[in-house]
Amino acid sequence: MSINATLFVQAIVFLILVLFTMKFVWPPIAKALDERAQKIADGLSAADKAKTELTAVNKRVEQELAQTRNETTSRLADADRRAQSIIEEAKARATEEGNKLIAAARAEAEQQAIQAREVLREQVAALAVKGAEQILRKEVDAGVHADLLNRLKTEL
Repeated sequence: MSINATLFVQAIVFLILVLFTMKFVWPPIAKALDERAQKIADGLSAADKAKTELTAVNKRVEQELAQTRNETTSRLADADRRAQSIIEEAKARATEEGNKLIAAARAEAEQQAIQAREVLREQVAALAVKGAEQILRKEVDAGVHADLLNRLKTEL
């Protein structure tokens, strides 16, 4: 065959191949490419939407953290104030209790001093009676001389 006929047959075969490709092969490839482009566009829009949502969520989390910090600070301040008031109340009660104990101790000491004075007066009176008895060399009757002994006790 001649080169012209070969070229002509090859051109026809190429034309059939192009028509076959355009009719059966190219539409599924174009459809797959369009679907892929659509998926990429959807993914990008979803990523943008997720990014804006993430920003909004981060702002909300920061606000809640700030609110929590403020609440924690106020609660700690309240706890400190309460602790100080409890300490002050305890100090006041301790001071009051101490004053009561001191007053009771003073009263008890005064009572003991009075009792000691009475005991000493009685002992001094007894010693005075014994001394007078020895000076006079006779017995002094306590019942008879009660008035005298009472005056002696008050003078001591």
